[in-house]
Formats: sequence, structure tokens, C-alpha cells
Amino acid sequence: MKHGKRYLESLKLVEKHKQYDPEEAVALVKQTGKAKFDETVEVSIRLGVDPRHADQQVRGTVILPHGTGKKVRVLVFAKGEKAEEAKAAGADYVGDQDLVDKIKNENWFDFDVAVATPDMMGVVGRIGRILGPKGLMPNPKAGTVAQDVAKAIEEIKAGKVEYRIDKSAIAHVPIGKVSFTEEQLQENLSTLMAAVIRAKPATSKGTYIRSLYVSSTMGPGIRINPMKF
Repeated sequence: MKHGKRYLESLKLVEKHKQYDPEEAVALVKQTGKAKFDETVEVSIRLGVDPRHADQQVRGTVILPHGTGKKVRVLVFAKGEKAEEAKAAGADYVGDQDLVDKIKNENWFDFDVAVATPDMMGVVGRIGRILGPKGLMPNPKAGTVAQDVAKAIEEIKAGKVEYRIDKSAIAHVPIGKVSFTEEQLQENLSTLMAAVIRAKPATSKGTYIRSLYVSSTMGPGIRINPMKF
């Protein structure tokens, strides 16, 4: 795989086999984010769990104290009074069957998070095969199926992120932008790791956090010493 000049320059700043302290890694990720746009800073966490077992799934949400730096577009499936609550709370799009049809017929995805009231899930379920692969299907575990839509919208807009392991037991989670201060990134990282550690399944044996990396969108991965958490 060929890398660009900026990436190769950034790579020279990172010691390949070193496990950095969180503070060092955060400072370094800001140095390696050399793109012309404000890169996202992402954490990749490999956990010592077996995703094939239902009792070892690790999934949850956490509100980052400084948000992600991204303006999140929220779509809400609701009707009647709940639809009015969603509009008042700042939802970007609100509707019911009309939005389902728009997504299904026009392949429309101009939103980042979808929220639904419980009574709407029967309708939303009809496009589950479309929303699911894109990670947009409302889910109670992610707090996106909620009766209190105003609270759900407020939390999402405030910087709530979801962490969820894939088939390789790895979770990829954004914690901010390169333009954030080191203190903001450190606080977001610490908040995320505290939530992931609290979510450790009782059936998980051995080392829980196997490896931990932080990187910017176009930069190299920087390994963090997981024992620091």
C-alpha cells in the first residue's frame, strides 16, 4: 500500500513498537494530523472478548465532555406530540412514513443518527435492511429508541458516541478533532475508556484491553499503553 508524503513524514515521528502514555499519544496525534482539513481523532480498542458469544458483547454509549467536534444531523421517526417535541428539541428531520419512503425510494441518507419512538419501530423495521448495514438503525442499547425524544436529541447533540465491538472484537470510536486542545482530547479519551472498562462482561477472562491505538483520519496509528487505564 502506497502512502502520501504527509503520512510518511508523520510516520517518522512515531516509534513503531513503543507503547505511549495517553498524554504523549494525544500530543503526538496532534503533530501527525497534517492534512489540510480538521482531521477526526479516533481510538481503536481491541478487547479480550469473544464476539461470537452473546454474553461477551460490548456495546454502549457515553457522552464525551467536549463532544466530537462534528455537527451531528439527527433524524427522528415520530408522529403527533412526539414529533412536535423532536422539532422543538432541535431535530434536523422529523417524520414517519414519509421519511421511510424517502430513504427507501430515493436512497436518501443526509443524516448521521436516527432516533425513533417505540411505537414507530414497526414502520422503521421495514427499512432495517437498508439502515442496518450503515449503522443507522435505531436501537434501544444505543439510546436511539426512546420515548423521551427531546432527551435523546440533546444527548446526541452534546457529543454522545456509541462504542461497539465488531467481529474482530475491535471498537472504533471518534474522540474529537485535531484542532481540539490536548486537555480536551485527554478528557474525552479518559471518559470513553472508563465507560468501556465499566462495560466489561462478567464472563470475560484474562486481559480485557488487548491493545489501544489513537490516530487522526490521515495519520498513522499511535499505540497507547492500556495499563494506564
